[in-house]
Amino acid sequence: MNVHIPVFTIGALAKASGVTTPTIRYYEEIGLIPKARRSPSGQRYYEDADFWRLTFIRQCRDFGFGIEQVRLLLDLSISRERDCIETRDIAQAHLDEVRQKLDELRALEERLAGFVDRCNEACAGGPGTNCVIFKDLSSKPRPCCGGE
Repeated sequence: MNVHIPVFTIGALAKASGVTTPTIRYYEEIGLIPKARRSPSGQRYYEDADFWRLTFIRQCRDFGFGIEQVRLLLDLSISRERDCIETRDIAQAHLDEVRQKLDELRALEERLAGFVDRCNEACAGGPGTNCVIFKDLSSKPRPCCGGE
């Protein structure tokens, strides 16, 4: 019995997975995906397993996981011996990082809103050289939360 395994060229794999061809080559180079098989003429070709792996990597990257985290998740995704708690711990650590970044972005948002509000109150419509935003940007940052 012959099982047909679909074959993708690098271009077809890129289009199907939503990853660029240079990215596919890079992932091969760093070992996230296996080196492509080659046709007698040297053209790369890939199979369904490569498509699955590349799609998994793209999804992980879309969630902001770093390359080494992706490497760990890939290893965990095929391991029957390792506990899924390891996967949860990686996701939890990343969630903690995302929440920290959100806190930082909220503080940044408050500062920027303050710049805009001060400009609207003090100088909007006047000469650009007198804009209070320039003064605010060149002064020592003030605490953004609770201390004002």
